Amino acid sequence: MKCIILPDKFDYDGSQISSLWAYNSFGVQEDSIIVFRGACDVKIEHMIDLEDRRANESIWSEDMVSFIIEHFDSTDLKLVYARQRLFTAIVGEYLSGLGVYTSREGDDLFLKGKKLTVSIASTSAVSQKIHFGINVSHEVYGNLREAGIGDDESIVRFMQEIGEAYVREFEDIEKDLRKSRPLGVV
Repeated sequence: MKCIILPDKFDYDGSQISSLWAYNSFGVQEDSIIVFRGACDVKIEHMIDLEDRRANESIWSEDMVSFIIEHFDSTDLKLVYARQRLFTAIVGEYLSGLGVYTSREGDDLFLKGKKLTVSIASTSAVSQKIHFGINVSHEVYGNLREAGIGDDESIVRFMQEIGEAYVREFEDIEKDLRKSRPLGVV
């Protein structure tokens, strides 16, 4: 699995959730997590969550860290939702290590009762995709600045360490798969 941190501002508009976006944009053909920081403004045509779409909800942030994850080993929707929640737990655990205590409801993290993150997971014919966004600043919702993680250096470290933690988790899973004997085999 490959982790790429984009060094320049890059806005999320929802099109990045499409299959093979990492390959089309960066030549990455393996499982990947692409991390970037920029504004978020998801147009209705890119909205995956049908409840949000039917309610004509807007998903926006003036400053957000986005994680785009793609796995090619399955197109199982239940598995990608489990991976999405694992990622959410990794982010919550990382923040807790910094003394920032969040609560988790499904795939969302909350800071002092205010929603801190947005996330969606889906599948295509070739892969599973996850977008996980966390507000750096926001007038209405929870954000990293309120949590004391607002300077550029801290945000870059946050992006790098979360991306690497997810990669390590999957490397460890792969290692465990290769050391476990099947049931019924002596």
